[in-house]
Amino acid sequence: MTHHKIRILFILSLFISVCFTDAQEDQQLIIFAAASLTDAFEAMATAFEADNPTVDILFNFSGSSTLATQLDQGAPADLFASANPIQMQRTIDGGRIAGEPQIFIQNKLTLIVPSDNPANIISLDDLATEGITLILAAPDVPIRTYTDTLFALLVSMPEYGEAYYTAVMANLVSEEPNVRQVSAKIAFGEADAGIVYLSDVTSDIADDVLAIPIPDAINTIATYPIAITDDTNQPELAQSFIDFVLSPVGQAIMTDWGFTAIIAEENPNACILLCLFNALDEQ
Repeated sequence: MTHHKIRILFILSLFISVCFTDAQEDQQLIIFAAASLTDAFEAMATAFEADNPTVDILFNFSGSSTLATQLDQGAPADLFASANPIQMQRTIDGGRIAGEPQIFIQNKLTLIVPSDNPANIISLDDLATEGITLILAAPDVPIRTYTDTLFALLVSMPEYGEAYYTAVMANLVSEEPNVRQVSAKIAFGEADAGIVYLSDVTSDIADDVLAIPIPDAINTIATYPIAITDDTNQPELAQSFIDFVLSPVGQAIMTDWGFTAIIAEENPNACILLCLFNALDEQ
């Protein structure tokens, strides 16, 4: 074999080796995530990919009940981030979760109305007023489950009761497949009121809606679990994303989008770092 042929073979082998190495290094992470996580997780992905330049994150955002159904039907994914433990449990029962789910963030409910507030709604009491139009998420969507829990609490209170709930449900004009559809329709003025997560009052609709706080004494705290699926080919990378979400930086990104961090209760040192991160971000 001539030196010329040896040189060509060496270059070809080097080329094949480089291509194989690149293929090994390039990694794709598929994450099924609740619709309410859209903005926060897209920001999370930008930060995570900056630290991991060979990783490409693909999201499937939808109502958690829809995502759970897709996973039960065999849709491929590496991670599932649900807006409530109920839909996570569905995927566990279906054998689609490999590890132990971790609660990674919390959220609160808020009442929203169009910015001009044509129905003059100022509190949950007004949802029972005859002629009010109300939009909620569909049954089994996590935000609706949390909303139903809120209404159940109100029904148990003498000042509200069953009559209140009956009147509110009479004003229900639409049930949406996910929480972002609720907030979008209220922003477009398609109804007088809706109930969404506090994190859904994002900058793109902030001028189009008014958020009316729900008192903490009756508000429902939403908890979000995340877990690795049973068919992931890269469990270590999936776990790295979970670790990043739970880190002070990841929690700061979530709080920037209206969520409530959970690390303050679990790790005082992480709480200090999170507070410093947020202070720097405000400067």
